Order: sequence, then C-alpha cells, then structure tokens
Amino acid sequence: MGESSSTGNWRRAGFAGAAIGVLAAGAAAGVAVERLTVGRSVRQKARLALDATGPYGGLRGTPGRALADDSTVLYYEVDDVEDDAPAARRRRLFGRKEPAPVTVVFSHGYCLNQDSWHFQRAALRGLVRTVHWDQRSHGRSGQGVAQSGPGGVPVTIDQLGRDLKAVLDVAAPEGPLVLVGHSMGGMTIMALAERYPEFVRDRVVGVAFVGTSAGKLGEVSYGLPIAGVNAVRRVLPGVLRALGSQAELVERGRRATADLFAGLIKRYSFASKDVDPAVARFAERMIESTPIDVVAAFYPAFAEHDKAAALPVLQELPVLALAGDHDLVTPSSHTEAIADLLPDAELVIVPDGGHLVMLEHPEVVTDRLADLLVRAGAVPEATAATVTVRPEPGSG
Repeated sequence: MGESSSTGNWRRAGFAGAAIGVLAAGAAAGVAVERLTVGRSVRQKARLALDATGPYGGLRGTPGRALADDSTVLYYEVDDVEDDAPAARRRRLFGRKEPAPVTVVFSHGYCLNQDSWHFQRAALRGLVRTVHWDQRSHGRSGQGVAQSGPGGVPVTIDQLGRDLKAVLDVAAPEGPLVLVGHSMGGMTIMALAERYPEFVRDRVVGVAFVGTSAGKLGEVSYGLPIAGVNAVRRVLPGVLRALGSQAELVERGRRATADLFAGLIKRYSFASKDVDPAVARFAERMIESTPIDVVAAFYPAFAEHDKAAALPVLQELPVLALAGDHDLVTPSSHTEAIADLLPDAELVIVPDGGHLVMLEHPEVVTDRLADLLVRAGAVPEATAATVTVRPEPGSG
C-alpha cells in the first residue's frame, strides 16, 4: 500500500504541476506535436548538446555575501574595471571617453538568477564596475529565513527592496550607482526608492526598468481568455501552497513533464520564432532550477505589488523604460505606464520581444544601457554608443 500511495502521490504531483503550466501558458498543443515527432532520447541528447555548446551564464566575478535584515545570506559578484580593457570595446560602447567611477547594479527577475544578464555583463565586463546579485531563495543566495519553516511567510516586494539595500551597503558602499532591474528586479528597485528615498537621491544617478511593472499585475491576462485567467487566479495561491508542501514529489513530477514545461517556458520567455535554441535552453535551465516552494512563497507578492507612488523619487534621474512588444508576463503597457509617470524617461518597446528581452535581443538592451550610462554622467559625452557586436556565449 505504501508503494501504491507513493506512486499515486507522484502522479498527482506531476499532473498538478503540468495542469498549472497548461492553464498558465496554453502551449501544450505545440509541445504534444513535438513529442509525437521527436523521440525523448533525441530531445534529451539535444538538451545536453545545447548545454555543452552554449555556455551562457558562465561568467563569474569576485564573490561576496551580504546579510539581509532577517539574516538571509545574499550572494553577489563584482566585476571590476580593467585598466587594460581593449580600446575597441570601450569605443564601441562609449565612444572615445573613459568611463567615470560608477557601479552598475543588476537585479534579476522571478525564477531567474544573476546569470540572466549574461550578454549585458559580457559587454560591460571590465569597462565599468558592475554588481550582479541573486535575490533571496534564487541562484546562490540562501533560502529566505523569514520564508522558512512551518511559520514561514510569503516574501514581499518591500523585503526585496531592503535586501537590495543590504547588498548595496556591502558591495557598493560609496560612489554613484546605476540600478538596472528586470521584472521582479525592477519592482525591487521601486521598493528601494520607496523605503530609502534619501539614499536614492544621494547615490543613484540612473535607473533602467526592463520588462517590469509598477502595479496592477492582477489585470494581466497572460494571453489567455479573461474568464479562464480569473478562475486560475482564484485557486492558484492555494494550489501553489499545497504543492510547496510536497516539494520533493512535485520536483519529480516537473522532471517527468520536462518537455511540456520547456514549451511553456519558451512561449512565455520569447516572442521571436528564430530565438537561439541554446539561449532558450539557458532560460529553461534557470527557471526549472527554482524550487516549487520558492515559486509558491513569491507568487502572492505580485498581486499585492503597487509601487507607482514610489516612482516620483526617480523624477530627476535619467531613466530607461524598456520592454518587448509581445511580453505576456509584464506587458509593454505596464512599461508605458512607468514612462507616463516619469515623462523624461526614455521609452523603448522592442519589436518581436518577449519577457526575457535582454536574452532575446541583447544588442538592443545593451545599447540602450550604454546610452543610459552616458546620460547619467557615468560616462562623459560619447561620439558613438551603439553596440554592433553580439558577445560570444563565454566572452569576457
């Protein structure tokens, strides 16, 4: 009976995980066709080959750790300026002028980690000082202490803002800052501005919001009929909590339905039909590495997120607001709303771009970031700031 019960639980966990993915993405049909035409062993070999030949996320810097206010250990890496950085790369990004001392701090999104900025990191590596950190319970950072144990509580965007401040205090204790955030990372920057407005006014010289939102995420349809989305939204928090309590079984179920989730991830990460398969596999690896209990702990924070009132703190700063035109997770209309509240911001909507636009169209995102650094005074007036070369996967 024990074995039968275990098997039943495993199946239920797998089916529940798959059902959530189908309801949230609606991409199962295309995946089913692929499963009929390509054998599982072939797909597994293809994934292994992509992992071997596309070493995205392999850039590493000087490691460090900061302590959050609830004692969660937050992992970060620093890439310092190289005195002998190639002049050609410097000119391609900033013209002939030398970068001024500044630290560019990258905050990643939900279910990702610091490696999601791979292409931007490769382009800026050695030219300006950068900090890349993993949000709590993601990547190499520790599991959120406040979220652990029987009395664990869901994480809040406010907590993430305090986490970012803890990282900045240790990794960049002095000098001007340019803050760059994707999705949840952009929300983290808003929470920082709301909680520490004087710090932002004193230290921050530029901000980039990539595929993020200042609120009203409860209105996002994810490309599905409204009625279906509302039904899922009502039950999903409870379902995620239940699945989070059965983490081991659910992870086994996710592995068993890996092909299905790969299709869902691609649909909700990218809009381009010709996205590099190695990049798609890279995104898949990051997302599938996020444990289900972390997914469950973070999910409620997005429905509660509302930081529009914090944006005026950034009113006097150079701001970049960028999104893909086919972002189904944080639609470009949310980026336009940010730009409406910050009328001096540069608004960039990237054609044929999805939620992971910094991986899908890295040259566009890096180009606009380089221009932001110029506008922020982190780099003196440049004669040319266009990035024309896509960095190699393991460059740097």
